[in-house]
Amino acid sequence: MTTSVPAPRTPAGRVAKPTLSERIRDGLVESIVSGELESGERLVETKIAADFGTSQAPVREALRELEGLGLIESRPRRGRHVLPFVEQTLREAYVVRAALEEAATRLALTGGQLPWEALEADVVDMYRSAEGEDLHAMGVASSRFHRRIVQASGNLLLDRAWEGLQIEARTAIALVVAAPDLDRVAEEHADLLEVLRTGDVDRACLHARVHQWAYADLPHDLNGVAHPAGPATSS
Repeated sequence: MTTSVPAPRTPAGRVAKPTLSERIRDGLVESIVSGELESGERLVETKIAADFGTSQAPVREALRELEGLGLIESRPRRGRHVLPFVEQTLREAYVVRAALEEAATRLALTGGQLPWEALEADVVDMYRSAEGEDLHAMGVASSRFHRRIVQASGNLLLDRAWEGLQIEARTAIALVVAAPDLDRVAEEHADLLEVLRTGDVDRACLHARVHQWAYADLPHDLNGVAHPAGPATSS
């Protein structure tokens, strides 16, 4: 990993570092996906806190998020246990996300509310993340890019539905599962931004949909195999 590359920054100039709960969440996700934490294995807060050198509060927060994502379950009087990792849950989320972002793209373009400078800054952050091989920062920048488009739609119900999918956490999982070429991820977002700039609503909507459909084909289609709806893309 290249250590000389500066960490990605938000538009406000703050370094996009993971919180303790995000670091614990991502670590547990990797352990679950890799099989290091096996299905049915009990997760003990005190042990996880000791492993990460932190208190139990951020561990509890991370576990709640993983439970909401369907990676673990809480059983009365038996604690939390790892569930079998099912790629289908990610596929379903990305199918729904594709529909939401297609609608958001249409509304945002027709309403003329896209924040171009902020989107450009997000793409710069993604290239910097790729150069630094920083999966977490890539996930944050990618989620932030797409969130801006959804918010620019001006549709509060669509915005709430998108947020309800826990996009940032699912993006983190997808990056761990697929291990895509991060340079390619940045390039895909740059391409999407270029299409948005053309103002061609139908083309932009197609690109937005295909952009998410690639992740519905986890894991084998992410590194070069085209989806029937168009070229393979990244998160």
